[in-house]
Amino acid sequence: MPSSSSEYDPACLPDLLPLYYRRLFPFSQYFRWLSYGGVQKNYFLNREFSFTLKDDIYVRYQSFSTQNELEKEMQKMNPYKIDIGAVYSHRPNQHNTVKSGTFQALEKELVFDIDMTDYDDVRSCCSAADICHKCWTLMTIAIRILDRALREDFGFQHLLWVYSGRRGVHCWVCDEAARKLSVAARSAVAEYLSLVKGGDETVKKVVLTDPIHPFIRESLTVVEQYFPQYALQEQDILGRKESVDKVLALMPEDVRKELQQHFQNEKKPENRWKLVKEQANRKQGTAKKGHHFEKEIMLQYCYPRLDVNVSKGVNHLLKSPFSVHPKTGRISVPMDLKELDTFDPFAVPTISLICEELDRPRTGEEEEKMDNIKEKENEKDAAERRKIRDYKRTSLAKYVKHFDQFLDGMARSWKGELLKKSDLQKEF
Repeated sequence: MPSSSSEYDPACLPDLLPLYYRRLFPFSQYFRWLSYGGVQKNYFLNREFSFTLKDDIYVRYQSFSTQNELEKEMQKMNPYKIDIGAVYSHRPNQHNTVKSGTFQALEKELVFDIDMTDYDDVRSCCSAADICHKCWTLMTIAIRILDRALREDFGFQHLLWVYSGRRGVHCWVCDEAARKLSVAARSAVAEYLSLVKGGDETVKKVVLTDPIHPFIRESLTVVEQYFPQYALQEQDILGRKESVDKVLALMPEDVRKELQQHFQNEKKPENRWKLVKEQANRKQGTAKKGHHFEKEIMLQYCYPRLDVNVSKGVNHLLKSPFSVHPKTGRISVPMDLKELDTFDPFAVPTISLICEELDRPRTGEEEEKMDNIKEKENEKDAAERRKIRDYKRTSLAKYVKHFDQFLDGMARSWKGELLKKSDLQKEF
């Protein structure tokens, strides 16, 4: 457990950010990511960054020529929040000088934003911005379902999943094909992945028709793994009367009445759910039209709830990885899906913890002296080396390492692209 001195206090953020951007933010990996191997000219140069400064001052259309320029500006402004936008036709910081109508958002990663507040009607443990280990299962389910679909149904390979720092997750699909998608294509992908429809006034938000689409079947396989423990035990959806009534409201009237009778004698949630499934099977056997209400209930309670507007727009801004969440102090870190079931949002390091870890006494003074000699030889390399050494001494290290591995995977595909290009040029 972090010591009490590393408890995060929002009032300390202005003092911690300069240290974070000077010594811990992984600029070289960040630049490597957003340059995409230099396969396309001006890709980094024409990217929009947006900074939220102290007191909610919002600065849009920032852009930078080099990693060094980005570093200097971030160290000067110390943004409370960093958002990443599209790659434009011109440099975003010169958008006012461009002829009206010619400044266009051309490309951006296909992004998804899943926020726990969208599940408030189906979680009883928390509401609004609060989360706990019980409802975090919803994020695990969402990542499992969407990651499979984006890889297997759409063929994307380079998916960066990032914890938002508070109550949700973001996905950045970084494949070249994804970055080039039109607004219509992004909307089509987002619609394909959306099953829960309707606002607060809609009682039944999932309606299945025959035949059930293979994508929905695959998603149900994921939900079924988590449903008994998550919904029946932890959320107790068939326990308290109020929760039971909400579930019964999603069924045909005749089934509802019959189950109300059965539930008077059967109090155990697992057995009550067994009765629901038996009723659904009976209905499916006798009715002409498909009755899938038990599947619809599982999906309504557990299926990912996407903010489709975030995914549809090319010019939509999304919070950057390694940004700090001002309210919780947690770093927005890349997630390793190999450890998804054990990912703990409360164990993600805060800016106060990693800055404190930086102040702890070093070991290996001798190595330090060697570095001093090298630093005199090359100041720029030394600064970079020092930064690498700095974050490696903190809890941020494992997340930067995962980001590096993600970038290595992308680099292998850039190499292939560059080789293809050079081969084509030879074939004149």
